[in-house]
Amino acid sequence: MLMSTNELTKFHNEKCILDKVSFSIEDTDKIALVGVNGTGKSTFLKILADKENYVGKIIKKNGLRLSYLAQDDDFDEHKTIFEVVKERCGDFEEFEMKAILSRLKVEELNKTIGTLSGGQRKRVALAIALLKPCDLLLLDEPTNHMDNDMIEWLEKYLMKYSKAMVMVTHDRYFLERIATKIIEIDRSKIYEYQANYSEFLSLKTMREEQSLANERKRHAFLRKELEWIRSNAQARSTKSKERIERFEKLSSIEDIQQVSNVDMIRLSSRLGKKIMNIENLGYWINDKWLFANFTYTVKRNDRIGIVGDNGCGKSTLLNLLAKELEPSEGKVELGETVRIGYFKQGTDDLDDTMVVRDVIMEVSNDLKTLDGTMSAKMMLERFLFDARLQYSKVGLLSGGEKRRLYLLKVLMSAPNVLLLDEPTNDLDIQTLQILEDYLDSFNGIVITVSHDRYFLDRCCDTLFAFENGGIQQYIGGYSDYFEQKQKEVVVKEKVSYSEYKKQQRENKPYLSSKDKKELESMESVIMDLEQQIADIDVKMNTISDFNEISILSNQRSELEVLLEQKNERWMELLEIEEAIKNSR
Repeated sequence: MLMSTNELTKFHNEKCILDKVSFSIEDTDKIALVGVNGTGKSTFLKILADKENYVGKIIKKNGLRLSYLAQDDDFDEHKTIFEVVKERCGDFEEFEMKAILSRLKVEELNKTIGTLSGGQRKRVALAIALLKPCDLLLLDEPTNHMDNDMIEWLEKYLMKYSKAMVMVTHDRYFLERIATKIIEIDRSKIYEYQANYSEFLSLKTMREEQSLANERKRHAFLRKELEWIRSNAQARSTKSKERIERFEKLSSIEDIQQVSNVDMIRLSSRLGKKIMNIENLGYWINDKWLFANFTYTVKRNDRIGIVGDNGCGKSTLLNLLAKELEPSEGKVELGETVRIGYFKQGTDDLDDTMVVRDVIMEVSNDLKTLDGTMSAKMMLERFLFDARLQYSKVGLLSGGEKRRLYLLKVLMSAPNVLLLDEPTNDLDIQTLQILEDYLDSFNGIVITVSHDRYFLDRCCDTLFAFENGGIQQYIGGYSDYFEQKQKEVVVKEKVSYSEYKKQQRENKPYLSSKDKKELESMESVIMDLEQQIADIDVKMNTISDFNEISILSNQRSELEVLLEQKNERWMELLEIEEAIKNSR
């Protein structure tokens, strides 16, 4: 066991985050923390990382080493990427550092931290967390600011990761494939599930149904006991006193409240025949074209996802569609009835010094919706802002609560074209599911940039993919797109049909002459691949040019995949050879 806690309690101002909770972490656990925004998931990680005070007891294994990826870094702005990574990670092989930074597309290791974008800083911090020797890895939203290729690489990396891990993420595919245990934070209590994400959903539903059934039984019992007490008010026997004490004890238990969910406001704006025409659109920056000659006519009820590497121009395309940027070539024509709602990355459009309620009252305090007229108070309550939060400063909200407030502000403008730039960042899974349901019935167009593969599959029927300096169109969601790309790049080995039929007829193990030659040479092939990988590691320790590092890192990754395939094939051939010997 790496860590155990007893009656852990944490307050944030007057709000109870954790109320006398106990749990343990084993040395191979891969734990995901889930819960709605504001329940304290990031605070939970900070407590484990010794970054927050608490009440209660935490027992740690002697010499326990932690590696922690926080939402925000504390890097020295004047140091270079290389200096910061070397300082934070201690002793490590230089080729490992260069390989991981290359996979995370962190370029030019001599650049100072202060010159990096927020996304680049996050990826440097993630590289440090992965490189730092540890027994317990703590990750807070590791997939934020990462494109789909990087997420898939990180997913495979963590699937093979042998140490314990606790993570906070909203990426449901990531949760499904990585987590072996879920800890749910719900109204200051925690509930543990030995399950991946899909199994957790089923077990959570069963738990809530059982809790509500027990609550109904408790109330029925209390009603009967109350009738007895009223009819036996003068009872003084010991048995009667015990019964009254039991009634009082059960009466003091706090009622179970069903979890509140965001309730989307329903607004309507008429959309005419002409919506949006994109004609020969292009954008030139830093002496290069991000994209050019892009043409598309947006159709009624289009659901479009935009994917591509970081920095390729996805957010720039949204800015052009929203008329917040002028194109270098081509044009975007909007219909007269088009009303754009633009949900941007981050929350820069919110003033941290304003009171939450005032942010909404600036838009309207008398909003006419399909459900009737609503005040700012009513709309905020629908988005889970209680009286305390409504009169708080925006700067005191959690990252997820700010995003939820920003989403409400955007939807209040009654858009019929929604532009969403990374809408899943910092939103909890429950809010995401409600947003997805809302988009299903949204009577307008949705165009979204997202790295969330589940969200793209759930909400999009067309993808714009940034590829080779242009924008390519694909029909379907992310899984359809990924499958199509795999078919383009992967050449599968084909088995002779006649050999296959022969094996079926004979129903016994079989090695062709080609298989036998392959088996005889396999050991030397594997040794050669291992040597090639070792040679690349040595070479990466001697160079500093990022382009060379990137090329070598990609070669190393390809060799590792090939080595794994050859090892699997070798084991397969050895098993067949053994089976042939046993069948004689």
